[in-house]
Amino acid sequence: MKPVRKAVIPAAGFGTRFLPATKSSPKEMLPIVDTPVIQYVVEEAVASGITDILMVIGRGKRAIEEHFDRSAELEWELEAKGKIRELEVIRRISRLANIHFVWQKEMLGLGDAVRCAESHVGGEPFAVLLGDTLLQSTSGVPALRQLIDVYEETRTSVVAMEEVPLERVSKYGVLAGEAISDKVWEIRDLVEKPAPEEAPSRMVIASRYILTPDIFDALRQVRPGKGGEIQLTDAMKMLARANPIHGRVIDAVRHDVGNHMGFIKTNIIYGLARPDLHDELARFIRETAAAL
Repeated sequence: MKPVRKAVIPAAGFGTRFLPATKSSPKEMLPIVDTPVIQYVVEEAVASGITDILMVIGRGKRAIEEHFDRSAELEWELEAKGKIRELEVIRRISRLANIHFVWQKEMLGLGDAVRCAESHVGGEPFAVLLGDTLLQSTSGVPALRQLIDVYEETRTSVVAMEEVPLERVSKYGVLAGEAISDKVWEIRDLVEKPAPEEAPSRMVIASRYILTPDIFDALRQVRPGKGGEIQLTDAMKMLARANPIHGRVIDAVRHDVGNHMGFIKTNIIYGLARPDLHDELARFIRETAAAL
């Protein structure tokens, strides 16, 4: 198998939970402090060794394309005003990776979005990163890189894993299997959003995948699942019956920015991590909490 150098980022959803903000602006462009969510995801991929990224977009997502393209007028304006730091920040965005776009014509689920990438992937193993979740590494190694390291040892599909409380398993794809080392599992089964009493474990997929090309054959065979959508979890379940799939318990903190509270908390966490914002923001939080 070839090395993992391509990634797919599905970004076609409507973002209805953030209306009215997402009526005209993609949810992936919502800022965490001053950087769009999707840029953090791209930066994680690049830091993990990815050089080629395909974004699966839909109607109303042109702002994502424009964000990762050059803006000659803005660059000229910044240079003319001597704003060199800002100029370098803007130029760096368009140099992050080779970024391509394809349209998902109907919102038929994550599995369908991945299916849109088949011709681009070209028979190579590839990464999938969900664009509404940030994984903040606790080890210094990007979360996606942790998965790639497992792939390089096993040459199988690999999913990021984390343990969640039982009452939350119905939000995720849940995994069944056994640990073969401190951080790595061999996966026997996957269940999409089960009721807590039906969940095989509390280990869930944490928004990052390394997939081998045989996933596309499985996606062609799988039938629509919950919500009438093509579920990537169902296709991986099919693969797991014949071939090993592995999971990596990630050394990272997951920040789900796809809901209001997660978005607000993530902004606070990332703001406090900024040296230029930490002191003033921490003081504001203490003063606000004391006044409640």
